[in-house]
Amino acid sequence: MAFDGEQWLSKDPEIARLINQETKRQRTTLQLIASENFTSPAVMAATGSTLTNKYSEGYPGRRYYGGNQIIDEVEDLARERLKALFGAEHANVQPHSGANANLAAYMALLDPGDTILAMRLDQGGHLTHGSPASLTSKIYHFVSYGLTPRSNDADILGEVIDLDQVRDLALAERPKLIVAGATAYARTIDARDYRSIADEVGAYFMFDAAHPAGLIAGGAHPSPVGIADVVTFTTHKTLRGPRGGAILCREALAKKVDSAVFPGLQGGPLEHAIAAKAVAFKEANTPAFESYAHQVVANAAALGHALTREGFRLISGGTDNHLVLLDLTTFDGELTGKEAQEAMDAAGITANRNTIPDDPRSPFITSGLRLGTAAETTAGMGCDEMATIASLITRALRARHDLSQLASIRDEVAALCGRFDPYPEFGA
Repeated sequence: MAFDGEQWLSKDPEIARLINQETKRQRTTLQLIASENFTSPAVMAATGSTLTNKYSEGYPGRRYYGGNQIIDEVEDLARERLKALFGAEHANVQPHSGANANLAAYMALLDPGDTILAMRLDQGGHLTHGSPASLTSKIYHFVSYGLTPRSNDADILGEVIDLDQVRDLALAERPKLIVAGATAYARTIDARDYRSIADEVGAYFMFDAAHPAGLIAGGAHPSPVGIADVVTFTTHKTLRGPRGGAILCREALAKKVDSAVFPGLQGGPLEHAIAAKAVAFKEANTPAFESYAHQVVANAAALGHALTREGFRLISGGTDNHLVLLDLTTFDGELTGKEAQEAMDAAGITANRNTIPDDPRSPFITSGLRLGTAAETTAGMGCDEMATIASLITRALRARHDLSQLASIRDEVAALCGRFDPYPEFGA
């Protein structure tokens, strides 16, 4: 008999109620957080399967527990599908998260105290790229690069990664590892630029593809695989899989990477999540997903263009990927990211506040918003809907002190979402 999650959750009405409420929230409000997506029912089914029961420390053919014959097939299938999807020599699908994948990559390539050159958090980097709040900065010595200044010249693109600064710092600091990748950066990152700098100073090169992984798989972003020594990413953002991480690397580094994940960092892998990753990798290796990835990028461009017409400024002047980073100060100098996020929540529009380059406000308050188009593109929305969303956002922020207007906008949002249900299989 197949497992019926809804049937069994009826035995715990408190959790069932909360899951149903969250499902309703996702289906009736706009999901614009750049690091979220709607997974398929098949991915969710694998995540909720009996594979969650099995303990399987080690790797296929080299487990520390018995009874892993089927589990080995599951993990091998996930690894082979991932290698085929990205054209990689080796894949590790065990990291529980992108942060774990990054830490494992550092452990594989470095010794404690080694120098890493990575992107500044306040200009778009990730916590694991050297933030003082992250464990990584307590183990390794980070040197940070940032963006070029904002430009007032229409012919000069400002607020993009300063590759001259990357090279100058690399020559001065001689890092053992150079990291590319970001969590709030809307432009294309070309791995070849970093590879040449890494080769010049004799450093390893790692590409953190947590955000563009699905765009890379769909051919909507240049691939770093085969250029970087190691590529890390999450499986739940643009790749549209379950929450988790993965690592790709050259075969020569396979043993170091695998040993860093287990036993270096993690114990038993989450094989139910690995099965769900395998499902997502298969889904991503299709013409339909390729079309999806390009539509995500087109939608982000349309959303950014429409918001610009409403008076917002886009950091770097636009977007090449799934992400739009808004500077709120040109729209309303008194409006903070925190206030904007809360007003949009009340209007049924989910996004997250974000710092902008040289932000005078704290990371908890901020002067910016980060928006993403991956989830609503999955739901079927296109460029026309992005223009509508831009109008809804603008109206919500202008009416942020008027609860009745926010409630009215929320009704409009619900009507829009009703036309683009991410889970029609679930019924009404």
